[in-house]
Amino acid sequence: MGEDELIEQRRAKLDRLRARDIDPYPARFRRTHTAQEALAVLEKGKQAEVTVAGRVTAMRAMGRATFVDLRDGSGRIQTYHKQDVTGEEAYDRLKEVDLGDFLGVTGKLFRTKTGEATVQATSYTLLAKALRPPPEKWHGLQDIEARYRQRYLDLIANPEVRETFLTRSRVVAAVRRFMDARGFVEVETPVFQGTAGGAAARPFVTYHNALDRQLYLRIALELHLKRLIVGGFDKVYEIGRIFRNEGVSAKYNPEFTMLESYEAYADYNDVMAMVEEMVAGVAQEVAGSQRVPYGDAAIDFSPPWCRVTLREAIREHSGVDIDSHPDVESMQEAVASLGIPIEEKWGRGKLIDELLASTVEPNLIQPTFVTDYPLELSPLAKRKADDPRLVERFELFVAGREVGNAYSELNDPVEQRERFQEQARRRAAGDEEAEVVDEDFLVALEHGMPPCGGLGIGIDRLVMALTGQTSIREVILFPQLRERGP
Repeated sequence: MGEDELIEQRRAKLDRLRARDIDPYPARFRRTHTAQEALAVLEKGKQAEVTVAGRVTAMRAMGRATFVDLRDGSGRIQTYHKQDVTGEEAYDRLKEVDLGDFLGVTGKLFRTKTGEATVQATSYTLLAKALRPPPEKWHGLQDIEARYRQRYLDLIANPEVRETFLTRSRVVAAVRRFMDARGFVEVETPVFQGTAGGAAARPFVTYHNALDRQLYLRIALELHLKRLIVGGFDKVYEIGRIFRNEGVSAKYNPEFTMLESYEAYADYNDVMAMVEEMVAGVAQEVAGSQRVPYGDAAIDFSPPWCRVTLREAIREHSGVDIDSHPDVESMQEAVASLGIPIEEKWGRGKLIDELLASTVEPNLIQPTFVTDYPLELSPLAKRKADDPRLVERFELFVAGREVGNAYSELNDPVEQRERFQEQARRRAAGDEEAEVVDEDFLVALEHGMPPCGGLGIGIDRLVMALTGQTSIREVILFPQLRERGP
């Protein structure tokens, strides 16, 4: 039977219910227990009367008795409906109930001969009539496109998906507790910004009619949070949505969630120690262990994590010593010799970044800090005192993906202006991802900012590592998708 016919059958049932003056969508229903709470009552040996509610996931009719499975947010519970208990008219009305409907049931708890916890129904109430059948008769929704476009069906059909998003919620809560306990103040900064700065990315553009000005959706939280350090906050953080007009893939979604934090009087070494402690603690809290399954192996989040300089990492995995290629032409030759596609307009920094992404990143499964990046890759980071060609920066890699980025923040306003101006020259030469000059931020910096350690952690990618997922779409409830074709 086709879906259209099934929908027509359900509409006919809806009409019959209304003809009996039965409201198929009542405004409220008072339950006394969730499914898990009811099961817990029975585990204690009690046989109390309960009222439970949930979506109908199975019905097994046996003449004058019917078993109905209900699933709520806590789990599943079986209900048992007998004609001589509920009454003939109410029992007959069960014929109008379909899989996917919501039902409320009142009755006493007992165990069947097979030992299953069950509610012996004395009454029931239809709470919502589903006009469309559930996916694949509860055997699991497998179509990837349908799972992402209709996430509600994915959550209905695949319990493990729901568990992934419950874990995501617990991760965010655990991160927030960690930051709060360390004395960080949670703040909020603008999503609409006059200048899209703080990262190398193309922004989304919008327009504010009342202000009669073009605005950008933020590509980072950084520059406004550092203004707060200037203003006297010592420790601030934000967990917020970021928007970057980039590709869509297993690693990228145009909108994603970031944790950014800034701590006065700290440097990137202090931030590294904090990240180790935070992520290991979050893993322990949400997964019950600092060793988390990932594919056929496991990721061990217990500190200390591996630390390797960018130069050492690239040399180990590609054979290229970046210090032996000090100019653009030489670096182009080295990268191209490995078969890595490059673009003519890329500078030396971008070429090194591509070398990192192509040869190093996929091999870093265990948590690894890659440190000390070239100056041209990091316009907002402080130079290393012993080598001014490099900056005090690290990136965190887990499960073959970048998860975090941090550095000792540049607080010299004169040098920061020079760095921005260099970025502006690159943008004028065709680099759409180069930083833009944020004059308001420079003015703030000119009022003085103390030494500061900054951090950005991609919440989505952290959740991927903690739940064993290989696609970012599996940890974002409603990922961006291409428009459906005709």
